[in-house]
Amino acid sequence: MTATSATNQRRRPPSKFRVATERSVRAHRFALLCVGVYFAVRLVGLAVLSVFTNAHQLAMTSTLSKWDGEWMLGLARYGYGGVPPWFTDANGVHTDFTAYAFFPGYPWLVRAVAILPGISPFAAAMIVNVLAGALAAVAIGRLGQHCATRVSPQVRASQEQAPIVGLILVALFAATPMSVVLNMAYTEAVFCAAAAWALVGVTERRWLLAGFCALGAGVVRPTGVAVIAVVMLAAFLGRRDGRRAWVAVAIAPLGYLGYLALVAAKTGSLDGWFQVQTSGWNTRIDGGRATWRFLVDSLGSDSTFAAVATALIIVSVITLLGWSIADRVPWPVLVYGALVVASILLSDGLMMSRARLLLPAFVLFIPVALRIAARPRTEIAAMLTLVAVFSGWFGAHMLTVFEYAI
Repeated sequence: MTATSATNQRRRPPSKFRVATERSVRAHRFALLCVGVYFAVRLVGLAVLSVFTNAHQLAMTSTLSKWDGEWMLGLARYGYGGVPPWFTDANGVHTDFTAYAFFPGYPWLVRAVAILPGISPFAAAMIVNVLAGALAAVAIGRLGQHCATRVSPQVRASQEQAPIVGLILVALFAATPMSVVLNMAYTEAVFCAAAAWALVGVTERRWLLAGFCALGAGVVRPTGVAVIAVVMLAAFLGRRDGRRAWVAVAIAPLGYLGYLALVAAKTGSLDGWFQVQTSGWNTRIDGGRATWRFLVDSLGSDSTFAAVATALIIVSVITLLGWSIADRVPWPVLVYGALVVASILLSDGLMMSRARLLLPAFVLFIPVALRIAARPRTEIAAMLTLVAVFSGWFGAHMLTVFEYAI
């Protein structure tokens, strides 16, 4: 072989198969890192919670299944028609329709896993949450990586730095103040997984993924309307992509509308689900008046730690929303975050649950992740460790010291 032919052979571009293989390996490695970061942060939280439960002589199982968790496990065990009368709303009332305040997606998943031999509903709920949390972590990491190079040029990350932004976003999601609910018999882990993958579908123009994930989100929580709205709008604007975009528009709202129709048929009223929520939990759209009163009362008087902390979390989320707008986070991601915040803060209801209900607005941490990613690795590790420990303490405090439901 001559020197010229050897040089040409060395310069020959890699085959498409080799490029695809290397890309796949990188993607799988990144996914594993996302899952590892998520589990590491959540293990810190569970370790802190274990210390608190031992100190207060509480069982870990009952702590992870209290309040709405009891309803989730009850629905998984008995179904909507068989829930015992001691399952009540916030006013201590049980009616034939009280159970329908809770969307069925999570209890259905728990019930499906609990069919397996030797698996209790509680164990099934924990299995579902572990798997959902891992899926959410991978999608959130991809979202962070995607947005890192598409924000305002002043803060935009390089291609090499983008994966770090994604991993930091996963860590911040796993360490939100009330991220302890990701390990409880609550809907947040499943909902965040569906929402995050729907946003991945939108940002990557994978319309069937986006549509089916929006459908799933709409069966898990009423906040699914934020996912549905973004997917439908993005798919409509991307209709030139062909039939799949139109399919996404069509299927995205089916889960949410289907459940509202079921409750309407059961109650005999088109707004049956909203009536159940209003009468049982005082949840209604009020334009933010209740939130404003809560902020004024909590920050302007001698309030409890939990009230002040919740008020500060609300203020912080509003600040993060403004920061995300200033950084020009990609519009589907930004609109989703804004709709989640609006759906929570513009409604009345149990104010102390706001820190938990705002957890699905994890995309608003993107500006923070961008700034942290610019720091040296040792500083990043130290900051995220402190955040994880604080999150673990806050969640443990709210579950074992605070007396009321969250």
